[in-house]
Amino acid sequence: MCSRFVPNATIYTDATPFNSTEEAWFWFVQAQDARANGARVRAGQALVPRPCEPVDVARAVDRLYRQRRLFREHLAVMVHYGRRFMAPDPQRRHEARASGLWREALDRLDPVLRGKGIVA
Repeated sequence: MCSRFVPNATIYTDATPFNSTEEAWFWFVQAQDARANGARVRAGQALVPRPCEPVDVARAVDRLYRQRRLFREHLAVMVHYGRRFMAPDPQRRHEARASGLWREALDRLDPVLRGKGIVA
């Protein structure tokens, strides 16, 4: 008899959801950069426990990209400004288009993250 290994769902009892999708995105980008620089990202090790892992945000973005709700332009802006840890300023002439793409991307990501309980 063959049995499949199905990991138990992680239950975050004292997790603090993010206040906004933008905050969740900045957290995700920082986690990815830390991981790229050799840090080991593991559940339960953060100062503020979160209701997800960075991979959960990545999967949500990937799903939206595969559904053609996010495009490469959105992703480029999200990564660029995520690494700067600030949203593009619509008042600055050179950031006006990026600001529109940023807002559009986060507006599409927001219901997904709220549905998963990642954003309050």
